[in-house]
Order: sequence, then C-alpha cells, then structure tokens
Amino acid sequence: MQKHQLALALAGAVFGLTTMSAQSALAIESQTVTINFAGQVGDEAFACGETYALGAADTPITAMDFRFYVSQMALIDEAGNEVPLVLQQDGKWQHQDVALLDFEDKSGACGNGTPETRTQVVGSVPAGEYTGLKFTLGVPFNLNHIDSTLAPSPLNLTSMWWNWNFGYKFARIDMMPAIDVARVRQSQHDHGSHDGHDHGSHGGHGHGAHGAAAQPFAIHLGSVGCQLDAAEAPVVCSIPNRPEVMLSDFDPAENVVIADLAALVSGTNLSENQANTAIGCMSSPEDSDCAGIMQSLGLPFNDQPTVEQSFFTVE
Repeated sequence: MQKHQLALALAGAVFGLTTMSAQSALAIESQTVTINFAGQVGDEAFACGETYALGAADTPITAMDFRFYVSQMALIDEAGNEVPLVLQQDGKWQHQDVALLDFEDKSGACGNGTPETRTQVVGSVPAGEYTGLKFTLGVPFNLNHIDSTLAPSPLNLTSMWWNWNFGYKFARIDMMPAIDVARVRQSQHDHGSHDGHDHGSHGGHGHGAHGAAAQPFAIHLGSVGCQLDAAEAPVVCSIPNRPEVMLSDFDPAENVVIADLAALVSGTNLSENQANTAIGCMSSPEDSDCAGIMQSLGLPFNDQPTVEQSFFTVE
C-alpha cells in the first residue's frame, strides 16, 4: 500500500472511531443543523469585482480569492459542554469533519476562482438547545498531509495546496491593488484560467496575474515548520497555525458567522511587502507582513502577545 493510500485509510479509521459513538447517540434523537457563514468586508457583503479600502493604509484593493477550510466543529450546550457536529458526507463540500467555505464566484477579478460558492456547514447533533459554537480554522493534521491529487472533495482542490510544504492552505485570500485589476483580467484572458473546481477531480491553478504591474497581496494560512522526509509525509509541524474559534451567544437557527476581511487586515499595510519575502503573508514566522494577520486570527507570532481573534464574529 502506497503512503498516500495508507494515510487516507488511517485518517478514515480515526474518523470512523471518533464518530461511531456520536452517531449511536444521534440514532436515538437528533436534529439537522445548518451553520451559516457570510464573507464580509466591514459592513459590506464581500463581492468579487468590488473595490475596498483596506488595511492600515486604506489601500484600495479588489479581492481575487476568499476561501477557507473549517474543521472539528462543535455546538456548545446550555451546560457549557462541547457537542461535536457530525457533518453530512456530501461528497463535495464536506469530508469527515472538514468543510470548505467559498465566497468567491469566479466573476470579475476572481477569474481564477470557481463558479460555485459555499456559505454553510451542515451536520447533526443530539436534539437540544445550543448557545455557542466552536470550530478550528484549518485541516486536521491527520488529513493535512495526504496526496491532494487523490484526495476526496473538497480536499482535492489543488489550488488550496502547497506543493513546497506538502500541506493544505487552510485559508486562501488573494488581493490586488484596484488600479491593476484590468491588467489582471487581461492577463487571465491571455493565459487562460482554469477553475479547477470539478468536485470529482479538482485541478490546480495559480494567481493568473502574469504581466501585472502592481504586486498582489496574498494571505495563505497553513502549517509551517513541517519536518519533511523524501519517503514519508510530515510527522510534525512546529507551527501548526490552526486557530480555535469560540463564539458565544450563537443560535444556529438565528445567527450567522461573519468572516470579516476588513478585520483580518486592519493592522496590516497592504501597500507594502517586506523585502525578500513572498508576496503578502505565506505564514512564515520570518515575514513581518504576517504579524497583524496572525494577531487578528488569535495566533502566536514570534514574541508579540496573543490576543483574541477578530476575524470571526456573530451576527
């Protein structure tokens, strides 16, 4: 058995063991729950093609991508207990305990994205009253280092995969200075763009901004410091970069989880990029462009104090 097949088999076994007891309880009495998400930019709904003034310098930008994975979702009952949400295995947006949220629709500057969007996570919990929500932004370690070209959807999106790091981009948010959007669109047309979102067999794609005069700003969150071996998948990553999000006063029947791009970059100057580093923030601890973003995510970054995340709120 090849290593990626073994990894998938082990991941499936772990997931099966952890969900058997939950499924047994659900068989007695359960309720289907839909957790709704919305991509926003401050008070505005996120939309491809719109221009927003963002970051510490109020840089006019147009977003080119806005997607992220969530996992290990649980509702909080009135006694404060965490009750795992057993996700529907739809073969498309949700696999095991991982779900993909996708707010771009391939229109406008998002030409390298995908036509379909996804703004909800659907699963089951025992019937009852729930007052809070907890989840992780990212892909669990046991699934993070499988072969993305053979993985089930939505983990077969190679546009959400780091070849150099053999792991997933937990979040992918690409931005371009608004003045240069027309050049990006022309470049995408000239070079061709592939949406890569056929859920049976996702294809990969890059930024598609070759020849553009302005420099984009990308936020790609993922585990770094992973110990790689030529024959084996990583066994540990020194910087996991999986923020746990706890939201109180959340009623799944009434509330929406807001992912606010403006809050994420509020402390970051999108007009600048540290010399000799990747564009934007690629999760490197050596890249100062990540400092404000990691703080907004509630993640440690070098010696700066860790504060409560501000990217996700309840509405």
